[in-house]
Amino acid sequence: MTTVLTPANPLTAADRCDRCGAQAYLRVVLLSGGELLFCAHHGRKFEPELKKISAEIQDETERLTAVPAVAETEER
Repeated sequence: MTTVLTPANPLTAADRCDRCGAQAYLRVVLLSGGELLFCAHHGRKFEPELKKISAEIQDETERLTAVPAVAETEER
């Protein structure tokens, strides 16, 4: 399995979790060639099983805790 840290195609707000419809922060490329999208919650929940069937996992969950570059000093 390969985990992609800097994705060529970043996930956007239009990418939705296949399980619940929330914004997706993980893209799982399957060994069979398909792909699945998951929110952070479902990505963590299904991680052990996903690692077994994935060729690559694009994990962008760090965006959930990142401070925007334009945030005011007191917001950092």
